Amino acid sequence: MKTYGVVTAAVTWFALAACASAQIAVSANDGKQMRPGDDPPGMRPDTFATIDLSVSPPKILAKINVPASMIGPPNSVAVSPDSSYAIVTCAQKPDPSNPEKLALADTVSVVDIANPDKPHVTQTVAAGDGASGVSMDAKANMALVANTSGSVSVFTIAHKKLTKIDTIQLEPDSGPTDVVFARDGKHAYVVERGGNRIDILNVDGKKVTNSGQSIVTGRSPYGMSITPDGKYGVSTNLGGAMEEHPEPAPAEATTPGARRRRGPPRAGTITLVDLATDQVVDSAEVGPTPEHVDLSPNGKYAEVTVANNSAVPVDSPRFNSVHGLMLVYGVNDGKLTKIASADTGHWCQGAVWNSDSTEILLQCATERDIEVYRFDGTTLSPDPSATLKFDARPGAIATSTNQ
Repeated sequence: MKTYGVVTAAVTWFALAACASAQIAVSANDGKQMRPGDDPPGMRPDTFATIDLSVSPPKILAKINVPASMIGPPNSVAVSPDSSYAIVTCAQKPDPSNPEKLALADTVSVVDIANPDKPHVTQTVAAGDGASGVSMDAKANMALVANTSGSVSVFTIAHKKLTKIDTIQLEPDSGPTDVVFARDGKHAYVVERGGNRIDILNVDGKKVTNSGQSIVTGRSPYGMSITPDGKYGVSTNLGGAMEEHPEPAPAEATTPGARRRRGPPRAGTITLVDLATDQVVDSAEVGPTPEHVDLSPNGKYAEVTVANNSAVPVDSPRFNSVHGLMLVYGVNDGKLTKIASADTGHWCQGAVWNSDSTEILLQCATERDIEVYRFDGTTLSPDPSATLKFDARPGAIATSTNQ
């Protein structure tokens, strides 16, 4: 028995050491989103993939079937601080009354990735309808899920298991898309696309309450990330800066086929929020429909994914004349400074940095791939030879370091 225990402990130690030496990204991929011109056409299974970022080029380690969504912010997956498990939300499912259409879903899955070569689902629970952005606190004791139907689900975490303990109801038509914990775990921020604001939640142990305070960053805020030092939040605003008589926000990135507003596309913005004062200290126009923002592990840079009207079907005459954009901004002393940009694939979604902030993975939904870009502090360089291919549309991506 003692020998068996020693062998088991050794195997466990080597498995943990291998996991610690690799940087693992996870990608949630939506097979339900159909587009004219798709080849092959029709729905396919949603998937979840583990990716090794510690090698060059990055390598897909495994793929399994897990419910996932790309309609919503690319923050619908979160990885635990020790990279041993991930939480994946799913906001849509095939409509039981018409399998060719989609209905709201409330599915939350826990995926064990302690051995990233063999990920497996360990738990499936319900949040609220339209389960979208998900965040874990720094100690992985709690998780929050933003539900587009108008609430935030509160979960405790123990031994990689979620237990739902509360639901925070928000105002009607608030349309929360994302939620993120402050680095100190004492607050959380709910991005309300319909409410044109970010609500502030108080967190006291396992008790989460609405503070009644909010931050206005722009029209139709969509997602938010927090700098590693916890000083700033960076949010995307699909409709750009606030105006006296706002029009409906552009629908391109979130509801394909929806009626478009007339006139030229409105430039979206990113905003920098000082979390000590909850005040917007800087903002920048980035182009039509900024899907995602992700902070580099060294805290110096923000990657911005801009759809740039590229969510057109592949059989559209405009397909070859449009492209997505990747922008990198410097984040320093309360200022956003544009550093680099690059043309990307179409209908791009989430992005993550590698651990030394020199490489970015970008999800492109139309091409069903993840593009790889090198960053040297001043320029972005695509590496087409490193592109990772998928059967479903990549829609959300995370590592243990992004928040």
